[in-house]
Amino acid sequence: MCPRETGRRTGRPRSAEADRAILDAARQALVETGWGKLTMGDVAARAKVAKTTLYRRWSGKNELVVDAVAALFDELELPDRGSLRADVEGVVLQFAALLEQPATKTALMAVVAEATHDQALRRRIREAIVDRQKRLVIEGRRRAQGRGEIPPDDGDPTPQIDLIFDVIAGAVVHRTLVSCEPVDADWASRFTTVLLGGLSGTAD
Repeated sequence: MCPRETGRRTGRPRSAEADRAILDAARQALVETGWGKLTMGDVAARAKVAKTTLYRRWSGKNELVVDAVAALFDELELPDRGSLRADVEGVVLQFAALLEQPATKTALMAVVAEATHDQALRRRIREAIVDRQKRLVIEGRRRAQGRGEIPPDDGDPTPQIDLIFDVIAGAVVHRTLVSCEPVDADWASRFTTVLLGGLSGTAD
């Protein structure tokens, strides 16, 4: 008797190319039509796939748009610029540049607005975008500890990681999307001084 296979998936395997086309189409449709007029059918037509292809991957446009936004944020990196200060300034500028893109700005503001009365959507935003991007803080702390710039962790670092992420993301989102002010090298430098040195602004 042949050994029984377990956990085998049925149906056609997912196509990374199709996924990219769908996510690109979702962002394009959102910019051009807005949240209220965006439909799964329109996205499918733009991506040149069957509507059933979308529903095999996402239950509806809420999940689809969140994943479309998350894919953009997954492109963020933390290049090693030689110091904690330089690393922070670099990721701040990179984050701000991403938020300035029409697709990111429109999609992010749309899902956040919709999430104010949709608990499941809030949870998906947290899991797919917020929690996933905390990897940047984790990597930055690990790198700075390796350089001896900050002390090693004493206990669970999660609360501090959460706070650092909230401060950086909150400041940049507010600056770019609420105040509609530029995040340039000078602002990134002054923000990093406050972040590293506190309100006294004494960090080198």
